[in-house]
Amino acid sequence: MATLSKIATNDRHGEESPYFHGWKAYDRNPYHPTQNPEGVIQMGLAENQLCFDLIKEWISKNPSASICTAEGVDKFKDIANFQDYHGLPEFRQAVAKFMSRARGGRVTFDPQRVVMAGGATGANELITFCIADPGDAFLVPSPYYPAFDRDLGWRTGVKIVPVNCYSSNNFQITREALEEAYKKAREANINVKGLIITNPSNPLGTTLHRDTLESLVSFVNENNIHLVVDEIYAATVFNSPKFVSITEVIEKMDSNINRDNVHVIYSLSKDMGLPGFRVGIVYSYNDVVVDCGRKMSSFGLISSQTQYLLASMLNDDEFVDNFLEESSKRLAKRYQTFTKGLEKVGINCLKSNAGLFFWMNLGHLLKEQTLEGEMKLWRMIINDVKLNVSPGSSFQCTEPGWFRVCYANMDDETVHVALNRIRAFACQGQETSSESPKKKRWQKNDLHLSFSSRMIYEEKVMSPHSPIPQSPLLRA
Repeated sequence: MATLSKIATNDRHGEESPYFHGWKAYDRNPYHPTQNPEGVIQMGLAENQLCFDLIKEWISKNPSASICTAEGVDKFKDIANFQDYHGLPEFRQAVAKFMSRARGGRVTFDPQRVVMAGGATGANELITFCIADPGDAFLVPSPYYPAFDRDLGWRTGVKIVPVNCYSSNNFQITREALEEAYKKAREANINVKGLIITNPSNPLGTTLHRDTLESLVSFVNENNIHLVVDEIYAATVFNSPKFVSITEVIEKMDSNINRDNVHVIYSLSKDMGLPGFRVGIVYSYNDVVVDCGRKMSSFGLISSQTQYLLASMLNDDEFVDNFLEESSKRLAKRYQTFTKGLEKVGINCLKSNAGLFFWMNLGHLLKEQTLEGEMKLWRMIINDVKLNVSPGSSFQCTEPGWFRVCYANMDDETVHVALNRIRAFACQGQETSSESPKKKRWQKNDLHLSFSSRMIYEEKVMSPHSPIPQSPLLRA
């Protein structure tokens, strides 16, 4: 066979991370309340399914918003024909308007600076291509989204330099930690091109304070590097403190701040619960980045049909206001259901106010306070408890025992089952060592659950995120 490219043969995609292996375990044995009640419950997917009923209702009332209905078919030819990479003007205007509303209307966005990409994945890669070269690096506070290694580095050749954060201050990034990581990178002859942060945080579910954001802006300004802020969870805030966008911060800071080095990543995947629509946005204050990004976006454009539908939906002020308000209420309720339920069995979580997940501390269940101890516990949760929760090590967390748990991608019945499973497991872990091994075993009669690993579905359900059917990490 002829030689393949370095991209085809390298391992920088990150698929060997426990984060992706958890997906594979779910794909092989997905939970279903009647067809497969002993299957794996997917709690590793940050998907917002709590307000689909509102979107479904809007679509039913507005059939002309789609070119694939009798009411909207007259626009079919115009929309189905070629669209350039600037996107439909009404779509860019609607997205800019929605970005403002999702941030409480405290800041406005220029539609001319809205650059399209194929989801947040494409947007992150696009901005990386624009501001860094192969071998360059970005500082990224840990714990951070596991797929950043793929999004930022797999095809671009760019490196990630973690900025370690700790539970002693709720994993908040500090100026001292930034300066230490930056200094070490420079001493290692690594060319640092920028700092990338997520706000609200994935996986922490927390928002950054204004003074922290101002400190980060000052840091990048003093070192003449870029600041990329991933704000794709901006409208998932359900409790105080309120979300502060980087756009609010730089507009009120000193005029000496170089806005050309500030860029925002956005998407409708999380705030609106529409990941399948692949709506990713790069919003940059740098004219050259906007121009280059727009040219590059032709490799990952948003379907014109999607643009047309969403332009109509996002311009409906009454719908948007109601959706954002109701989404916040439902997220708050689901968050309280899970965290309060876990507290009853002694499981604590980092206090959060945003996102589609919480950061759960199972350190007290580790047999040894090490990475391997965390992996042993994770395998038990996947294989025996049948819950796909993501271990902190896959987020580059330096403290073993933390897990990200997604709670907005399931119905209320599944929530009840998941809570029962993890609470039963926690109680099992807290039993005294004097009990017999037979009694300690997971038993259907005792727990009303069976954690058999057999596959009830004959067909394999595979996710586009996990093309490899078997996981050596899970077999270990």
